[in-house]
Amino acid sequence: MASSFQELFGHPPEVVAHAPGRVNLIGEHTDYNGGFVLPMAIPQQTHVELRRRTDRRVRAFSANKSQPGEILEFELGQESVGKSWLDYVQGVTQVLQRQGHTLSGFELRVQSEVPLGSGLSSSASLDVAILRALRQAFSLPVDDVQLALLGQKVEVDFVGAPVGVMDPMAASIASEGVALFLDTREMRFERVPLPAGLDPIVINSGVAHNHAAGDYRVRRAECERAAELLGVPQLRDLSEADLPRAEKLPEPLGRRVRHIVTENARVLATVEALRSADLPKLGTLFYASHDSQRLDYEVSVPEIDLLVGLAREDADVYGARLTGGGFGGSVVMMARAGTGAAVAARIARRYAERSGQQPAILVPQSIEH
Repeated sequence: MASSFQELFGHPPEVVAHAPGRVNLIGEHTDYNGGFVLPMAIPQQTHVELRRRTDRRVRAFSANKSQPGEILEFELGQESVGKSWLDYVQGVTQVLQRQGHTLSGFELRVQSEVPLGSGLSSSASLDVAILRALRQAFSLPVDDVQLALLGQKVEVDFVGAPVGVMDPMAASIASEGVALFLDTREMRFERVPLPAGLDPIVINSGVAHNHAAGDYRVRRAECERAAELLGVPQLRDLSEADLPRAEKLPEPLGRRVRHIVTENARVLATVEALRSADLPKLGTLFYASHDSQRLDYEVSVPEIDLLVGLAREDADVYGARLTGGGFGGSVVMMARAGTGAAVAARIARRYAERSGQQPAILVPQSIEH
């Protein structure tokens, strides 16, 4: 049993905050290209407890990462990368101070239900939860959108993961059962409720990924190079009419462009399918998105393809796709209302038998596994 805040620091916390993980329903790798995304919050949260100190020392404990009683420390103004999970705490304090916000030291306890490396934005959930706690403790004049942008800066500028703005925006302003339709260039968003006929399912494949690793970075660089060769600021500026020109680019740039352009179109079509409760259309868009990620963007892995294949065989599933950055992580599915728990259990069981992996059913949360 992990130590409580009282046991670790000798007194109770002053502030308690939390932030959810997210599942991206559709719109993968479009956010750092200025495009459209459609995430939704999941039940799993990152929980933070915090108490201010009178000096500039930060002392932090993670119930997920620390050894029993192991408290990591750093001094405000002396943040340095390379301290494992503490880098996210250091990144938050450095970004806030560079933005002109005044902090003192503090004590921090973190506990997360969002599985790491699952494609469900555990790091953004952590960033936003810490930022919320600090906003409350130090009365920082930061609104929810500004808070999300600060979370993105933590990942990009300090941790070194070239992520887009979707994950911290979802952790900061998304909710369960309602899709967040976000234009990542204009930072405009709209909440789109899920139709009553749907049961969302999220299954973690058991294959972990890492955004700070090379593959994600390579994809982003490929998109930037393609935009440069095509003479546009971002791939968001292209339409399907531009694809013949894009497909003449050196391999694999044309396929990368095709994924981004068609994925943006699929997000817009998915929003309309949700509004009109056109569930078969929604399923078709999910499968098309997965195929595009597998063939054009090349971010899927065999285990993820197996989960999606099992969903295709299930009569109660409308559609399924890889969610998150790829190279492992999770699959999101949409099933007929009332069938989600049973569908998730049987697909997870068949997947475990065929892959040797230990899947985790994250939505619906009531599943025991």
